[in-house]
Amino acid sequence: MTTPRLTMDLAKIEHNARTIVGLCRAHNIEVCGVTKATCGHPEVAEAMLRGGVSMIADSRLENIRRMKAAGVNTSFMLLRIPSLSIVDDVVETVDVSLNSEASVLEALSDVARSRGRVHDVILMVDLADLREGVWPDELTSLARAALELPGIRIKGLGTNLACFGGVVPSEENMQQLVALAREIEQASNLVPEWLSGINSSGLELIGAGKMPAGVNHARIGEAILLGRETTQRKPWPDTFQDAFVIHAEVLEVNSKPSRPLGERSEDAFGGLTQFEDRGEELRVLLNLGREDVDVAGIVPCEPDAVILGASSDYLVVDVSAVAEPVHVGDEMAFIPNYSALLSVMTSEYVNKCSL
Repeated sequence: MTTPRLTMDLAKIEHNARTIVGLCRAHNIEVCGVTKATCGHPEVAEAMLRGGVSMIADSRLENIRRMKAAGVNTSFMLLRIPSLSIVDDVVETVDVSLNSEASVLEALSDVARSRGRVHDVILMVDLADLREGVWPDELTSLARAALELPGIRIKGLGTNLACFGGVVPSEENMQQLVALAREIEQASNLVPEWLSGINSSGLELIGAGKMPAGVNHARIGEAILLGRETTQRKPWPDTFQDAFVIHAEVLEVNSKPSRPLGERSEDAFGGLTQFEDRGEELRVLLNLGREDVDVAGIVPCEPDAVILGASSDYLVVDVSAVAEPVHVGDEMAFIPNYSALLSVMTSEYVNKCSL
C-alpha cells in the first residue's frame, strides 16, 4: 500500500468512545465527541457516535461541512469561538457555538433572526487557564446581555482547562463553575441546561468520584481517539492507545557514524543538534518528514528502534538493536500523540485509511 499512510481502526475508536461515555454517563455527564484532531474525518465521527457520544464538536467549519456532506447525521458544535467575519456561516452550519464576546453574540443574533432561526450558545468563562472566556466577575453581565438578544438561546455555561495554561480540573474550579451558574440563575432566572466543564483532562476527577454535581457536559477528543487522559497522558483503563498508526517506507539502509563529520552550522530548521558519539549505527531513511508529521510526537512500534531526527522529507531511525533485518521497501510503524495526529491528519501528503 502507498506510504506514508495513517491507518484508523474504527472499531477501537468506537470502543474507546463507549468506555468514556460509560464512565461519564455513570456520573450524569453527557459526552460531546471532538473530531478536530482528525480534521473532522467522517468515519471517525461515525465511530464516536456508534460509541454513544451525543453530538460532534469541531473547531473548524470546514471540517463540520465535510462531515455533513458525508452524511454524518447529528448535532454539531463549533468549539473555536466565532470571529465576526463568519457569523453567517456559523448560524448556517452548526447548532451550538462557544462564545465570550457580546459583539459576536449580537451579530449571531442578527443573522439568526434574519433567517428565522434560534442559535444555541455556550457562554465561556475563564477559570484561570487563560485561554478563551470572560473573567468570572463578567459572566453575569454577559449572560444578561445575551438573554436580551432575539434568535439566541443560552444553552449552557462552559470553561476550558489544561489546553493553554495547563490548569487541571479540580473540585474547586468545577465547583466555581457550578456557583457561577447559580449566580446567573438568581440574577436572571436562567437555568443553564449544560455546565460544560471538562475535556479529556477531567477524567481523573470523574473517575475519583470528585466531580461536583451539576457539571453535566464534557467535550472529549483525545481520550476517545488515543485512549489517554491529558493531565499526565496516562493510558485510560479499557481503552486502546493504537487506534491510529503511521506507516512509512524504508528508502535506504546504511551503516554510518553517529556524529556528523566536518565543520557544522545550523540545520535546515535553524537548529544545532548535539550528536552523541556511539560509533557506527545501522541507520534507515524513511519517507516521512516534518512536512508530514510532528516528528517529536511519534513513537516507533518497534521498541528497539530509535528516532534520530528528521528533515522536511525524511525520518532517520537507528535500527542497530532491532532483531529482524530491515530492508529497503520494508515498512515501519509509529504511534502518534495528539500533536502528531493533528499534524498528520492535516498533511495532504499522508494517505488516510480506515480499518
